[in-house]
Amino acid sequence: MNTTQTEKSNVQGAEKKIWNVFFCGTGGQGVLTASEIAGIAAMIAGYHVKKSEVHGMAQRGGSVESHLRFGEKIYSPLINPGEADYLVAFHTGEGKRMSSFLKKDGVSLVGYLEDPKTQPADKRFVNTFYLGILSAYLPIPSEAWHQALRGKLKRFLKENIEAFDLGKNIGTKARES
Repeated sequence: MNTTQTEKSNVQGAEKKIWNVFFCGTGGQGVLTASEIAGIAAMIAGYHVKKSEVHGMAQRGGSVESHLRFGEKIYSPLINPGEADYLVAFHTGEGKRMSSFLKKDGVSLVGYLEDPKTQPADKRFVNTFYLGILSAYLPIPSEAWHQALRGKLKRFLKENIEAFDLGKNIGTKARES
């Protein structure tokens, strides 16, 4: 059994579960890039992945959303309202507006946006920082995330990986408390 299989089997029911992650924010915040990286990481980890996105007026700072679903077998890329396991928002207003997508026992990362202690030092790396936080909750090994980051990002790779790892540490502490 390889590391990916071992780490997935450590999450009870991970092999059969369907994971629904809803990303939202405004144009230019890296919402689509973050969703793409998460999808690639899930594929590297051996999951079947579907993704959909809505751009709206993204180039003018308008609303952007991306639906990411992964698991043993996924048939639709869309997450219905009330079915997202995780809500990853890069903008507080958009996170609150899209909160209807989160299931009752789902995890919203919007609170991290409002806490000054959980902000990256450099705002250029907000999306990879919040991906790190998200990664602490998902059954995807760190190496799959790092491989996805290396494959998708060409500029500032070292800084993005550092921001991701910092976010993962914060997310892990929050999840364990």
